[in-house]
Amino acid sequence: MSSASRRPAPPSPAVIGIDMATASVRALCVDGQGRVLAEARADLPPPVRTATGTSEQDARSWWPAVRSALRRTTGALPRGGREVIAVAVSATSGTVVPTGTDGEPLGPALMYDDRRAADLNAEAQRAGSARWDALGLSVGPTAALGRAVWCLRTYGSALRHVLHAPELIGRELTGHPVSTDWSHALKSGYDARAGEWAHEVFDALDFPLGLLPSVGAPGTGAGVVGPEAAEATGLPEGCSVRLGMTDGCAGQIATGAVEPGRFVGVIGTTYVLKGVSEHLVRDATGAFYSHRHPEGWWLPGGASNTGGECLADVAPARLATLDAAAAARGPASYVRYPLCRDGERFPFVSGAARGFELGGPRDEADAHRAALEGVAFLERLALDRVVRLGIPVLGPLHAAGGGSRSTVWTAIRATVLDRPVRAVERAETALGAALLAATGTLHEDLAASAAAMVHRGSLVEPVSAERPDLEENYGRFVEALRERGWIPDD
Repeated sequence: MSSASRRPAPPSPAVIGIDMATASVRALCVDGQGRVLAEARADLPPPVRTATGTSEQDARSWWPAVRSALRRTTGALPRGGREVIAVAVSATSGTVVPTGTDGEPLGPALMYDDRRAADLNAEAQRAGSARWDALGLSVGPTAALGRAVWCLRTYGSALRHVLHAPELIGRELTGHPVSTDWSHALKSGYDARAGEWAHEVFDALDFPLGLLPSVGAPGTGAGVVGPEAAEATGLPEGCSVRLGMTDGCAGQIATGAVEPGRFVGVIGTTYVLKGVSEHLVRDATGAFYSHRHPEGWWLPGGASNTGGECLADVAPARLATLDAAAAARGPASYVRYPLCRDGERFPFVSGAARGFELGGPRDEADAHRAALEGVAFLERLALDRVVRLGIPVLGPLHAAGGGSRSTVWTAIRATVLDRPVRAVERAETALGAALLAATGTLHEDLAASAAAMVHRGSLVEPVSAERPDLEENYGRFVEALRERGWIPDD
């Protein structure tokens, strides 16, 4: 046997997804089948938040953290990073940073939860009311637009651009300014249906559109890694830099819910429902809003104030015991709406909403079971609303977030929904960014990337014996919401 025939096959081409979260940066390298080859994390300084509602982070810390995470990721690869052919960045939605002529930040980033520009956002809402109404939105996507205007009024002629985090990192990777994607641009006043910035809104606020980046579809090319970035990160020079999506959207596509009719329910601190529709959802209540799908469809969804937070008082070590007890006892003896905050924003909007109980628990297991069922009832109410808005919901519901790790909770959700639920492995923002990096490089389109790279977990079927009791309790839950005036009679 020749030495050439004994030589191992070269590593498969790979991509890297970068998740720029609030507390850290994470880089995840996977191959075309979604196998994890390497990953690394680098911390970010915590945002500085004040009682007046400001929330800032040192934007100069972003590139060093990304650079560190990439260097350690590529350093762990068999070929030292030379197998990486594309990279994409996802970040928090609504975070902006002012930059000067050299592309460097002029000051701290204004984070997604910064409220200093609330008056400017209200002005933008009024100026764009006709456009938002045409889009079927009771509230326009202006949460970051006011922050952009604040940057102009604060930094004046020194301001050259207002960017989102991926463009700042894209410039470092490529050595030149890059476009943003229409997902990160949404809350800065971009109309994804018309394919333009809401020019009349910016005119009303005296904000030159030249201060904003050009916009492209997620997954498309923004440039290639330059020599300086290659040296700093271990990425190969010429590696494709692809446009990403916001963290929430990237988390959705990481579940494989990328085609019309597919939806994912995410139980974290709060509950989030996201899906794909062929047409734009028009919801006059403002509970739903839509990002644009990379291939032109729409991503309707909403975020509740209810969710896993209802278990915050339970010690993590107790959860498995309580889950087992809740499974053994069957449906709860009473109905609970486990809202821990004041007000609800999805699947209905009501500032008056408060958590309630119809009856009381017999024991600790009963109380735990009622909490799990209450979140499942809210999830069904959300999916029922999707159907009433004319959107088909097809196949199993994809499930992600910490709540999806509970098999008992997943079974309750399947039974309440009367449809299978599939808990997806590694449904993470970094994987979603990697799928976008693979689109057009490793695979033809996003659907092909998801089909090849998302590792689907086991399918959990409804428990038929529990269905009648849960159906009755869901009816009581909905009727209680109606009686309180939080949802309409129909």
